[in-house]
Amino acid sequence: MTRYDVIVVGAGVAGSLVAHRLGRRGRRVLVLEAGAADPGGRGPAADPLTAYLTAAGRLPGSPYRPRPEASAPEVSDLVGTDGPSGFRAAGHLLQDGPLPYASGYVRANGGTGNVWTGLAPRMLPEDFDTGSFGYGRSWPLTYDELEPHYRAAEEHLGVAADVDEQRARLGLRFPEGYVFPMRPLPAARLDRLLAARLDGRRVKDPVALREVELRVVGTPHARNGVPDPRYDGGRGYVPRGRGGRPDPGSRCVGNASCIPYCPSHAKYTPLKTQGRWSASVTLRDRSVVSRVLVDGRGRATGVEYRSYDGEASVAHADVVVLAAHAVENARLLLLSGLADGSGQLGRNLMDHPVLLTWGLLPGGERAGSYRGPGSVSGFEGFRAGPERRLRAPFRVEFGTWGWTWAKGPVETDVEHFLGERGLLGAELREAVGDRLRRQFALQFEMEQGADPANRVTLHPSERDALGLPRPLVTYDLDEHVKEGMAAARAVSEQVFELLGAENHTDYAPPAAWPGRFEHRGRTYGYRGAGHAAGTHIMGDSPATSVVDAWQRCWDHPGLYAVGCGSMPSVATSNPTLTMAALALRSAERVEADLTARDRPLTLLDPTAPGAPA
Repeated sequence: MTRYDVIVVGAGVAGSLVAHRLGRRGRRVLVLEAGAADPGGRGPAADPLTAYLTAAGRLPGSPYRPRPEASAPEVSDLVGTDGPSGFRAAGHLLQDGPLPYASGYVRANGGTGNVWTGLAPRMLPEDFDTGSFGYGRSWPLTYDELEPHYRAAEEHLGVAADVDEQRARLGLRFPEGYVFPMRPLPAARLDRLLAARLDGRRVKDPVALREVELRVVGTPHARNGVPDPRYDGGRGYVPRGRGGRPDPGSRCVGNASCIPYCPSHAKYTPLKTQGRWSASVTLRDRSVVSRVLVDGRGRATGVEYRSYDGEASVAHADVVVLAAHAVENARLLLLSGLADGSGQLGRNLMDHPVLLTWGLLPGGERAGSYRGPGSVSGFEGFRAGPERRLRAPFRVEFGTWGWTWAKGPVETDVEHFLGERGLLGAELREAVGDRLRRQFALQFEMEQGADPANRVTLHPSERDALGLPRPLVTYDLDEHVKEGMAAARAVSEQVFELLGAENHTDYAPPAAWPGRFEHRGRTYGYRGAGHAAGTHIMGDSPATSVVDAWQRCWDHPGLYAVGCGSMPSVATSNPTLTMAALALRSAERVEADLTARDRPLTLLDPTAPGAPA
């Protein structure tokens, strides 16, 4: 079969949801996935948990053994240097910018949705209009227009949160009587300690020159906990486990490996949605789409794709939906020579540059490290308000996995006491245990505004294993973001002082911090959050944007580019829930297009009086 109603390119969060929604309507949907459906690659490590546990390094892509035909960037591709550029990039995603784009992504069935943290907060209403604060771009739709689709996404992903807390602490608007599918996850030990010590205390924002009250607020999670019996008018919610099957007993049990793999299958992944696909949806993996096909009028008619042996095939459809990640969507459109009438294709690349700070609680206090998700709660008071005119807003996540993200796995603590202090035996065990018990980190997710200079292009000479040009990224942080990091670091230092904690933050050695820069006489380092956005930005005019508010490409009827690449602003919230809401909204528009296509024509009797000649 080579003719379908819809072709979806990419089987991640957005693509899987679009295919699910259209398949329920009986549409014939072909999903083409560049990665492998069995992540280990038909070998003995086909199980992703086994692949992860046997990997030489525990990286986000470790459960999904790389294939050169569908290569993907990994965080280890970036290395900091002492030279003038400050970093060196290798692998699939090549770079030539002043600072590194520090995030990777996964090309496997389920995509990066397999390895995300599971945090699912909504954007704030004011996040849709950042242009009014003097930076970035505003959306062509509002929070209230997207709100029904937020609720639909929360049902699909199975979100656990406290609606009253989200309404009171963040000012979010919900319909009367709405509750999340599941009750909020229990606060972590670190959350309870910080709430007891810091709730109601105030810290100064040195950029905005005002004080902000600290208040610990739970973060919504797409992770199975305790279902709320009040959900859906009292019908309740049944969590889904492996393969998307209803499983009331599937709950988070604190494996502390959400990135990259949840062994209890409590965290949402696109594989759960795929388990609910109708029979009219077909998944074809190991299929790398190399070109979108259009007719003489510019209308999308299908795609050309290649198998891992290089053989080219063609599939046709009335609608083509690109859902292959912000970088890969832009790359595919550039390969096809399409959708760039505005000159904005590939531009406005955004991420959440994450400023990390880390320390030790006072002696005798325990953080409860490595017991549950990487973050359960945070401070939300720095996300909104007029001060975002002066500096980037940010969320503050409490890192409950010790210093892993900042300094590496537990082995680095062993090396410290063994190599630098010469401890052995019982002394070594006691020293490592004491440090691990008291470790905590603060993770500041900075909003980055849309900037056309940050972009994805095609490398002029480097090719992948299938002969396709590799993506090339040019990336930098502007003064707005750097001022946000300065404010965040000052907030962190005040929090550490209030706690009586030892501050161990140190962005050294340079090799471990590719994202390293000087600002106002201080050294900063950042990590990438894996939240790529903005490369096929949406807007209300074809002269200034790539897609419209439905994620339809202005230049090509029947062609959609969905996902975070459409977002005009990335705000401060983890973007997966917003991406899912946008995908479900676009699926409604695709269905409307197909319904209009199928509507019978009314034929006129040519002999009737008044009939046109």
